[in-house]
This record gives sequence, C-alpha cells and structure tokens, in this order.
Amino acid sequence: MQKNKTGVKKKTLSSKQTQRHVHEFEGSTKLAEEGADRHNHRFAGVTGQAIRVGGSHVHEIDLTKTDFLNHFHNLKKIRTGPAIPVGNGKHVHFVTGQTTLSDGHVHQFNFATLIQAPLV
Repeated sequence: MQKNKTGVKKKTLSSKQTQRHVHEFEGSTKLAEEGADRHNHRFAGVTGQAIRVGGSHVHEIDLTKTDFLNHFHNLKKIRTGPAIPVGNGKHVHFVTGQTTLSDGHVHQFNFATLIQAPLV
C-alpha cells in the first residue's frame, strides 16, 4: 500500500500482478412468457478482467438483478467469445447465453461488449 498526497492509503499492484482490461456492456434479453406476462429485461455492467485463452482472451460476466417490475434474473458465470478486432488496435466481444431461472422462465440474450478503453 502507498499513501497519496492526502495521506489516504492506495492499493498498488505487485510486480507479479498486472491490470488487464475490462469492457462495459449493455443489452436486453429476448422476450419470454406469453400474453400479458410477455416481457424482457434490460441490463448493464462491466466484465471481469481479460482471461487468456489460446491466442486471444475472453471475459466473465457475473451480473445480478436485471431490470423488471416484479422479478429479477441473473447473468451468472457467462463467458464472452474471443476478441473481435474493430480497427485501431481495439476490439469487442460477442456474448450469447441465457439468464438464471426466475418466476418459472429464463431469457435468451446476445449482445456485443463496448470497445475497451475507448479514450486511450
């Protein structure tokens, strides 16, 4: 730990640890149920840090409480696909999966993460 100018302790990474990048994401599930109960859920968050897989990497998503009126679903232990280059050394990831079971149903989803470190 190091202290900054205000005397507050700041956590630092050891020489063996490295900060890996993350991605923001947002999306909506596909519709589930029928009739007046037909609905979807919206969600947003930040992935976990990069996990090296072969010549690329993936990220884990562990999100609780998607948005809806009277019940929630989670996106638990979801892994992105590998990096998809989008130019200028940047990339995104495609994500597909299904929510946890709640209120007797699940929702399918697919979305792309946002570009990592868009201002750097």
